[in-house]
Amino acid sequence: MLLFLDEGSIPSASTRFLPKIKKLALFFRILFTTIFSTWGRQYKKMLNIIVCGALGRMGQEIILKVRQAKGMKLIGAIEAPHHSSLGKEIEKGVKVTPDLEKAIRPDAVIIDFTTPQATLEHLEVAKSKKVPMVIGTTGFEDEQYERLKEASRSIPLVLSPNMSVGINLLYKMVEEATRVLGEDFDAEIIEIHHRNKADAPSGTAKKIAQIIARTKDTDLAKIGVYGRKGEREIRSPDEIGIHAVRGGSVIGDHIVLFAGAGERLEIIHRAESRAIFVRGAILAAKFIMDKEARLYDLQDVLGLRKGRL
Repeated sequence: MLLFLDEGSIPSASTRFLPKIKKLALFFRILFTTIFSTWGRQYKKMLNIIVCGALGRMGQEIILKVRQAKGMKLIGAIEAPHHSSLGKEIEKGVKVTPDLEKAIRPDAVIIDFTTPQATLEHLEVAKSKKVPMVIGTTGFEDEQYERLKEASRSIPLVLSPNMSVGINLLYKMVEEATRVLGEDFDAEIIEIHHRNKADAPSGTAKKIAQIIARTKDTDLAKIGVYGRKGEREIRSPDEIGIHAVRGGSVIGDHIVLFAGAGERLEIIHRAESRAIFVRGAILAAKFIMDKEARLYDLQDVLGLRKGRL
């Protein structure tokens, strides 16, 4: 994660915002301490994992991590009904199957990186068996998201469009920066992903925009601007710009720009390996296994709900 502050040639602007920037720096130091403290906790209870989307890119990474970790065991590998590897044994006693109901156990945690429709199907099975779920699937429509919220009344769910620890720290930093910098700074979000990513903007970019809008006590639907083209009115002070870039093999970059008079603050996260998402998913599975029924996200997992400056 990168944090940049570029100061212009206007001394009054730099002097005016220096106390705010100092407060932000102190806040971010506290945040990093909280993150690493949570990250280092030890879990002694055996964690039985069922992976939905087991042979996708994320599923394979999660299974590899489960194999390497102490205190964790893969007990189920779920794939689409017409997948070419159905029936293949990928772990002793664990064969790839499309049937979650046959693989599920009451002492398991489901980790799901599939599609919105597949996730909702798996969710119904999890609800019926009272098994907690970690969901990293993105692209849910509003109606589908409501179904997730409804299910969380019956079972504990961790839902996060981005399982990266660094991104979830960025969420908190963006919230605090928005609160401290206020209306004097314009907010813009740029996200960059590989050429094969289907949805745009990314779920992460949308969540960043929602955090900024919520902190400003306004509605993203009214002030969100998705890309700009041609002649139009000048930028409104309330706008939140959201821009998607696609190309190459970029795993995921997110840049949050706060631009003021004579200076700008940039908070940048670059994903260099999908292993970062696996790490967050595993932390979420450890967190959720003994929690009460409700909807959580990685902010809860990392202990970032505790107060502010």
